[in-house]
Amino acid sequence: MKAFRWCVMAVVLLAAANGRAACHWPAWDQFKKAYISEGGRVIDPSDARKISTSEGQSYALFFALAANDRQTFDLLLGWTQDNLAEGDLRQHLPAWLWGQKGADAWSVIDTNSASDGDVWIAWSLLEAGRLWKVSRYTEIGKALLKRIAREEVVNVPGLGLMLLPGKVGFAEEKAWRFNPSYLPPQLANYFTRFGLPWTTLRETNLRLLLETAPKGFSPNWVQYQQNKGWQLKPEKPLVGSYDAIRVYLWTGMLHDRDPQKARLLARFKPMATITTTKGVPPEKIDVASGKRTGNGPVGFSASLLPFLQDRDAQAVQRQRVADHFPGDDAYYSYVLTLFGQGWDQHRFRFTAKGELHPDWGQECATSH
Repeated sequence: MKAFRWCVMAVVLLAAANGRAACHWPAWDQFKKAYISEGGRVIDPSDARKISTSEGQSYALFFALAANDRQTFDLLLGWTQDNLAEGDLRQHLPAWLWGQKGADAWSVIDTNSASDGDVWIAWSLLEAGRLWKVSRYTEIGKALLKRIAREEVVNVPGLGLMLLPGKVGFAEEKAWRFNPSYLPPQLANYFTRFGLPWTTLRETNLRLLLETAPKGFSPNWVQYQQNKGWQLKPEKPLVGSYDAIRVYLWTGMLHDRDPQKARLLARFKPMATITTTKGVPPEKIDVASGKRTGNGPVGFSASLLPFLQDRDAQAVQRQRVADHFPGDDAYYSYVLTLFGQGWDQHRFRFTAKGELHPDWGQECATSH
């Protein structure tokens, strides 16, 4: 019996030494094999140009941090800086799109920024600096956040300070376009520690989320016009689908003590109701009428695991994720699944202040 105990102890100690005991995340390991190059580039194979985006890099940085995977974090950060930010995220917002431009040419395809990727990169760097005690990450994160405030934040008459989706192409003289999924409320809350414009943005972002969902469904994109407000009934129907699914995901992952969570859950309750009734989240929703079209991919089910408040409804989506886990050709669905299922498996949480609370365990906390 003693010999058996010693064998078990040896296995535990060996696992701890290898840093694999508590932070082993099989879905993340598979994502790395399927979607991340050896150099740290996140590849979306659904596009013929084998593209990489600032969004993809930012999400992978988050997952690497949540998994206590410092080696992958550094690879991702290095590739992002060198290829999207001209070598320095302190001096340049990352270009949002990179890929194959010609037969043998690989480079930036679109130099414009995308604020959804930018805020996740800044937050991940700041939290990596705090959790891993690396001042370089903190320094880059703070500099990037200041650059976001300078280049992507605009003062909208009647609204106040707002985060544009990118530095070019979203602001006209009297009209502005926004994407409600671009600034997760927990990140908006986290950034308030840095003062203006973030203390204001947290509140205007809440207005964006609440006021653009009249029937309880968030749109992918929406326009605000000076003196006219939100344009919720334009010529073409406003649709919520592949962008908007993240709004419910972010809402569900808010800490229960975040004062915005109850208001957002109440506003978006129709999304929970329609998913519970049908058993599958809708692929598309007409924001003005609430009419649904099609069934969302499995990543949508994973996104709603933190959002659904009914345990039976949650169990239905959990089973769908288990039965139809995304393959190696479904980048976006896989990313949504890492967020939603990862949260559901208690691999990470967000605190009431918007900080990361990872489940590293004692073994993983000491192994970088």
